[in-house]
Amino acid sequence: QVQLVESGGGLVQAGGSLRLSCAASGRTFSSYAMAWFRQAPGKEREFVAAMSRSGGSTSYVDSVKGRFTLSGDNAKNTVYLQMNSLKPEDTAVYYCAAGRWGTALPMSVPAYDYWGQGTQVTVSS
Repeated sequence: QVQLVESGGGLVQAGGSLRLSCAASGRTFSSYAMAWFRQAPGKEREFVAAMSRSGGSTSYVDSVKGRFTLSGDNAKNTVYLQMNSLKPEDTAVYYCAAGRWGTALPMSVPAYDYWGQGTQVTVSS
């Protein structure tokens, strides 16, 4: 079992930055691929970024490439999503997820076994 707790969301103006954190407890997250998804009101949950369990590979949705960076700290069992140059369309609830994948970085919701409760990110124009 893995428990995931997100933090770091908030209200920011367009062009600003936020750093989301996902703290994992239970089995060490180095055994899992870690991902971030987001869900805006009235829309389906969508993939944002993922990192392999080794931390050696990352994947990003095109709309955030060059603006968002995923990183991990094994000692703290925490994954971070640094979000820069935020846009109003980035407004959503952001969810951390963990899945039993080696080098693969799936982008689908069903591929991940564990989810956090979500943290709200609101970007004002």
